[in-house]
Amino acid sequence: MQDKKSLMKEKIERLNQAGKAYYQDAEEMMSNFEYDRLYDELVALEAETGVILAGSPTQHVGYEVLSDLPKERHQERMLSLDKTKDRQALADWLGEQKGLLSWKLDGLTIVLTYENGKLAKALTRGNGDVGEVITSNAKVFANVPVEIPYKGRLVLRGEAVIRYSDFEKINAAIGDADAKYKNPRNLCSGSVRQLNNRITAERNVHFFAFGLVEISDGAGEDASAAMGLDSMEPGRLPLTEAGVQGAQHSSRTVDFENSRVQQMEWLSAQGFDIVEYKVVTAETVVDAVAYFEEAVVGNDLPSDGLVLTLDDIDYSRSLGATAKFPRDSIAFKWQDQVAETTLREIEWSASRTGLINPVAIFEPVELEGTTVSRASVHNISVMRDLKLGLGDRITVYKANMIIPQIAENLTASNNIAVPDHCPVCGHQTVMKHDNGVETLYCTNGACLAKQIKRFTLFVSRDAMNIDGLSEATIEKLIAKGLIQELADLFKVSQYREEITAMEGFGEKSFENLTASVEAAKNTTPERLLYSLGIPGIGTANAKLIMKACGRKWDKAVALTSAELTAIDGIGAVLAEAYVSFFADEEKRKEAADVRSMVHLDETEEETADFLAGKTFVITGSLQHYENRDALKAEIERAGGKVAGSVSAKTAYLINNDLQSNSGKNKKAKELDIPIINEETIRLWLETGVIQDD
Repeated sequence: MQDKKSLMKEKIERLNQAGKAYYQDAEEMMSNFEYDRLYDELVALEAETGVILAGSPTQHVGYEVLSDLPKERHQERMLSLDKTKDRQALADWLGEQKGLLSWKLDGLTIVLTYENGKLAKALTRGNGDVGEVITSNAKVFANVPVEIPYKGRLVLRGEAVIRYSDFEKINAAIGDADAKYKNPRNLCSGSVRQLNNRITAERNVHFFAFGLVEISDGAGEDASAAMGLDSMEPGRLPLTEAGVQGAQHSSRTVDFENSRVQQMEWLSAQGFDIVEYKVVTAETVVDAVAYFEEAVVGNDLPSDGLVLTLDDIDYSRSLGATAKFPRDSIAFKWQDQVAETTLREIEWSASRTGLINPVAIFEPVELEGTTVSRASVHNISVMRDLKLGLGDRITVYKANMIIPQIAENLTASNNIAVPDHCPVCGHQTVMKHDNGVETLYCTNGACLAKQIKRFTLFVSRDAMNIDGLSEATIEKLIAKGLIQELADLFKVSQYREEITAMEGFGEKSFENLTASVEAAKNTTPERLLYSLGIPGIGTANAKLIMKACGRKWDKAVALTSAELTAIDGIGAVLAEAYVSFFADEEKRKEAADVRSMVHLDETEEETADFLAGKTFVITGSLQHYENRDALKAEIERAGGKVAGSVSAKTAYLINNDLQSNSGKNKKAKELDIPIINEETIRLWLETGVIQDD
């Protein structure tokens, strides 16, 4: 018994670590196959021993609420569904009952509450007990009615999703392959749980009702009942609810004739889009599954299976629920498409954290309509568990039909040697053990792979402005040895074959990248100075220094501490850091290499310093300027300064909401500081004249 209990503890620890990494950190410690295997083994042990330990993933579902959105506890805990991949098991489970077979949509479950016919509240599923309040976001979903004919109290559940067609449009507008979203579910989750509902509206989120939770006539007679149907698979699988909920009707409100079908049709009559379903019996359910299986190929809505729910509301209520699953619903999961191939290589990928992960390279195979040839192995422990070896026959699949994973190793030769030197810098590696997981790290603090932030600053909008070079892409280029210093970023055009072979980075992305690199070669001294990452030199200080040097680069790099401190706004500490930077032979050479790759516009700008001596503070959203930095740059070009907080030195506060009760507005009013809007400062900048009333 003790041995089995220890084994259960080990599995619980690994499963919970994997769940936390997946839901909270957006990382994967193991494949879905591995997770399912461990989970099923734990379920079997719990059944065999009759013991369920605290913290077991079989007893809790969902993610922990970590965002800044308001939180609220659900009236009843939202349970998950038991699952099967056996079609005949659905018929056996249904028995003599009639059921509803529906899509198991792959998005984010939302609970909507209507009062007096108007949408009053929207709550995410959260961890099943506590959700996040996203009412303002739900009101901008593409198809959610904000007012319905029924004027009592109504609570219903449904799935928020982003269609594949919309998902593809959003990704198509993103030039950098590595910045693209991985799947509609992740995009939907981030879109729904936004602090800014403008972003939610732009994502074209749709809502599909799958169940009635509570209904009352608004006169005080509560008609809620039959809580607790949700369909999410255990553990780390996607947070998806697609069941159909029941509510006992009140004779004073709506008569559903004890049927969930009637509930669904009533919701449709109220203006809700409902999840597609078919009424089935034990004799027809297998054929209905075949219908959905054929339809999934052209389905524009992301789905990862089906849900079978009993139609009889009273009978459903009589069945009750286990600690985790309701007994009146069950989820059906599609069998993953698996292909057999040959492992050709293990590529070792170094990251900015020093972590070195194995990546499997195999003979290309067709999966879910695309060709795949590589898959992350996550860490050394996973690689060893799979007993990978060059030439092994392996089976691969796409997790959620998106992410390539290794399912099984058929030959298990286990001949992969773990490198003792970093593939990027050549320094010694070290193996770390963290809660039973083995990971490989580079020991060199100066490893180029650990300097990603320096490279991302260099390509950022205010610096060289090279679109298409995300942090993830730069990390890959460094890991492949294609980049050794900043200037190498201007030479990526010579690596067409290597870059187009990178996953998700085809010919079009490469052409866009090289065009952006060529455009970035025409730049300004201010941008170049800022891009080098000199401590304390932001965009404003870079402009001050270049202005003092007449925008001449050679003069700027040769400035002394005395010359720097003579510039208004440059102190002794910043001057010392600046001089030390260019005194470093390696850094001076890197700056010279970059200078040799670009064309600088060193002509002096004629600026009217009509804002000289005036300090501005910018708050709130802007309509004309792209962002606050863009407006800040215009003010500084006119001789003004921009501060982050309101003080007695502030000349003007810029805020489009002049009547706002924000802290900055209140402070400005206390100090009798004028509050102007964006159009006012725009007019001043265009005319070169401060036009006070």
